[in-house]
Amino acid sequence: MEKIGMTTPIVEMDGDEMTRVLWKMIKDELICPYVELKSEYYDLGLKNRDATDDQITIDSANAAKKYGVAVKCATITPNAARVKEYDLKEMWKSPNGTIRAILDGTVFRAPIVVKGIDPYVRTWKKPITIARHAYGDLYKNVEMIIPGPGKAELVFTAADGTETRETVFDYQGPGVLQGIHNLCASIESFAKSCFNYALDTKQDLWFACKDTISKKYDHTFKDIFQEIFDAQYKEKFEAAGITYFYTLIDDAVARVMKSEGGFIWACKNYDGDVMSDMVSSAFGSLAMMTSVLVSPDGVYEYEAAHGTVQRHYYKHLKGEETSTNSVATIFAWTGALRKRGELDGIAELCAYADRLEQAVIRTIESGKMTKDLALITSLENVTVLNSEAFIKAVRATYEELCR
Repeated sequence: MEKIGMTTPIVEMDGDEMTRVLWKMIKDELICPYVELKSEYYDLGLKNRDATDDQITIDSANAAKKYGVAVKCATITPNAARVKEYDLKEMWKSPNGTIRAILDGTVFRAPIVVKGIDPYVRTWKKPITIARHAYGDLYKNVEMIIPGPGKAELVFTAADGTETRETVFDYQGPGVLQGIHNLCASIESFAKSCFNYALDTKQDLWFACKDTISKKYDHTFKDIFQEIFDAQYKEKFEAAGITYFYTLIDDAVARVMKSEGGFIWACKNYDGDVMSDMVSSAFGSLAMMTSVLVSPDGVYEYEAAHGTVQRHYYKHLKGEETSTNSVATIFAWTGALRKRGELDGIAELCAYADRLEQAVIRTIESGKMTKDLALITSLENVTVLNSEAFIKAVRATYEELCR
C-alpha cells in the first residue's frame, strides 16, 4: 500500500504518562504505515517543560499559529505532589491554558457515539457539543493566601493614572483571595466562533452563564453574544433554520438533562471544562470525546479531552498489562490529518482519516474494546483487549476497509 503524502507539516505536541505510551503505539500502528507523516515535533512531557522553563509550550503554540494545524497528547498540569514527584523547578501552569491563551480560540468537544455504548441519560439520542471559551477566568487567575485581618480591594489603574477601587472583602481572619479577568476582544472571538460553528454544523446554539449573580463579568458575556448575534448572525440563523438563545447555566443544566441532544452548548472556560467531562462521561467514557481548539484566524489544535491516565501508567511501569482506551487520542490524530488534508487539498489524506475513524467504530461495534467500554456496553460476548491489542485490532479493521 503506497503511503499518502503530505505537503505541509502538522505540529505534533507529545505528552505524558500512559497517553504518551499510546501516542507512540498509534503512530507506529495506525499512522506511519499509511501516511508519509510530516510533523514539527515538540516534547511537552513534564520533564522537558521543566528543563526549558516551559518555553517549549510557548514555542509549540507559536508553531501551531505558523502551520495552522496541531495535534496534542494529554499532559500533566502539576500540583504540589507532582512538583515533588518530578523534582520540578516550580509548579508550571496548565500547558493547555498556555496554548489556548496564545491561540485565543474556542474548544469544541463532542462525544463519539458508538452502537452498544448507550448514554446514561435516557433522553439523549444525539451528540451534545460543548463550546468552551479558551481564554482567561480560572486558568489565568491570580491567587493569594490571606494570613489574617485586613481589607482586600480590586484596584484598576487607567493609562492616565486614574484609579478605580472596589472593596472585595474585609477579612476578620485568615482566608483566600482570587482575581480573574477576561477580554472583550476574546469574548467577541468566542461568540463568532460559536455562531460560525453552529452554521457549519446546522445545530442550535445555547449560551449559558450566571448574569443574575455576576452582573458585570458574566453580563458582559451575555451582552456581547446578543449584540453580535443581532448584528451579524440573526438572519443567517433564520435562513439555516437554527436558533440561538441565552439562558442561566442552572436552567441550561436542567434543559440539557431533558433534551434529545443535537445542539451546541456554549460555556465560559471553567464551566466548559466541567460540563464537557459531564457530557462525555454520561455518553459513556471520557476517552470517547473529540476536542478541537479553533482560533479566530483559522488555527486548529486537536487533542484528547481526558488526562494522562496516571494509574495505568504506573501499572505499565511495573510491567503489568493495561487496557487503556485510546479512541479520543486516535480521533485527535484523524481530526488533525483530515484538516491538514482539507487545507492542502489532499483528498487521500481526508479519506484516510475518515476510514480510520470508521475502523475504530467498527472494531468496537464488533465487540472488541477496552475494559472501560466492556464494563458499560449493552453488547453481548465482548472481547476485552489490552491497550496495544485494541490498537492492533483497529489496524486490522482498517486494512479490511481498504480491500
